[in-house]
Amino acid sequence: MGTLRIVSRSAEPFRDRMEAGQFLGRELTQYHGQETVVLGIPRGGIVVANELARVLEGDLDIVLSRKLGAPGHSELAIGALAEDGKLFLNDDLVRELGVQSAYIQQARARQQVEILRRNELIRRVLPKVSLQKRLVIVTDDGVATGATMQAALWAVRQEHPQKLIAALPVGPEETLKRLAEDADEMVCLRAPPLFGAVGQFYLRFEQIEDEEVLRTLREERERKRNKQHK
Repeated sequence: MGTLRIVSRSAEPFRDRMEAGQFLGRELTQYHGQETVVLGIPRGGIVVANELARVLEGDLDIVLSRKLGAPGHSELAIGALAEDGKLFLNDDLVRELGVQSAYIQQARARQQVEILRRNELIRRVLPKVSLQKRLVIVTDDGVATGATMQAALWAVRQEHPQKLIAALPVGPEETLKRLAEDADEMVCLRAPPLFGAVGQFYLRFEQIEDEEVLRTLREERERKRNKQHK
């Protein structure tokens, strides 16, 4: 299990996702200038990731992994499908729930379709960053059950990063403790004792559309080009 650091138990809302990303950056300044890769979970997580990457002067990318939900309980992750098609299964949970191979293959096929759709949309804008032996931070705008973040951590781990960090603006402590088992380090700005939904901890929590994600990734592509030409 990785270390878990909860900065505050406050329920004070963030102004928006941009502010949350900036605050996360202040808590992770020890990783500034270490060629960090910051991965955002679509769609809201990419706004947080963009601000965090700017503060740390790291690379920005997006997590295209998809969780495989348990039969009849889609919010419980039994595995994850990575962008390159690699499948990670929580074998203990699969055995405990008696999940059949046929179900796993059907779930994998469904998630593969969505990964391919997003890959077609995103990778023509921003090529995938290699994570091998890199310091990688995975972030989102918050977690409730944590299933999507857990799946992202499982998938990223298969790419053999040097260090894997989960960084979140807000989440319930029980979920954070579970997620810390799948990361080398877990940092969360706020873990309020009473937790309903992620959106209650933001003053502005509007829906993020694909076009905004693509615009952010185009800006990252240009930033990298300018950096290379200096």
